Amino acid sequence: MPFVGLGLHVLIAIFFAVHAVRHGQQLYWLIILFSFPMLGSIVYFLVIYLPSSRLERGAQRAVRAAVKALDPGKALREARLALELTPTAQNQILLAQALFDNGQFEDAAVLFEACLKGPFASDPNIRWYTAQARLANGEAGQALQHVQEIRREHPGFQAEQVALLTAKALASRGDAEATRTAFEDALSRFDAFEARAEYAIWCHTVGGERELQTAARLQHEMNLAMKRWPRHTRQLNAPLLRRLQVAQRGASKA
Repeated sequence: MPFVGLGLHVLIAIFFAVHAVRHGQQLYWLIILFSFPMLGSIVYFLVIYLPSSRLERGAQRAVRAAVKALDPGKALREARLALELTPTAQNQILLAQALFDNGQFEDAAVLFEACLKGPFASDPNIRWYTAQARLANGEAGQALQHVQEIRREHPGFQAEQVALLTAKALASRGDAEATRTAFEDALSRFDAFEARAEYAIWCHTVGGERELQTAARLQHEMNLAMKRWPRHTRQLNAPLLRRLQVAQRGASKA
C-alpha cells in the first residue's frame, strides 16, 4: 500500500511539472516537485496552480471588491506600510498589485518594472502584471513589448491570456486589421468565451458593417454556450457580460 501512495504522489508531481513547463514557470519548480513530490505538489498547487485558475481569479476579484467597498484604501495602506517596514521585492510586488487594484496604473507599472531589475527579472508573472498595468494606463505599445518578451522567453506562459491581451493592446492602438487577426487567432487556438466576448465588445465599439456582422455571429455562439452554464459560471462572468451589454447599447445608439 505505501507504494501505491508514493506512486500517486509522483503522478501528481508529474502533472504539476507538465503544468509548470507549459506555463513557463521557473525550472526550480521541477526540482522541488521531484525532490519532494507530496510537499512540492501541495506548495505548487497553493502558490502557482490555484491562483492561476479561473475560479480562483473570480474568487480573488470578489474578495478584493468586497474589501475595497468596506475600506477602499486599506489594502494600499497595508502594502505601503509593509514595504516601509520590510523593503523586499515581494512587498514591492504586493504594493504594485495594490496600486493596480486602486486604479493607479502608471505607479503600478513603474513599480512592477522596477521588480524586473531584481531577483524577479526573469519571472513571467511580473512581466505579465507589467503588461496589464501598461495597457490599463493606455500605453498599448509598451504592453505589447512586454507581451513579446514573455512570448520570447516563456512561450507557454498563460498562452490564452497573452493572446487576448495582445488583441486588446492592438485594439487600443487603433490597428483594426491587426486586432481582427489577433482575435481570430485567439479564437482558433483556444475557442474561449472570454475571447469571444472581448472580440464582440471591440466589434461593437468599432461599429462598422463587417464588425457588427461578426459581433452578431459571436453573440449567437455565446448564447449557445451560456445555455449550458451553471449559476456560478454566470456569476464569475458577470462583469464581462455587463461590459458586453454596454457595448451593445452603445452600438445600437450610434
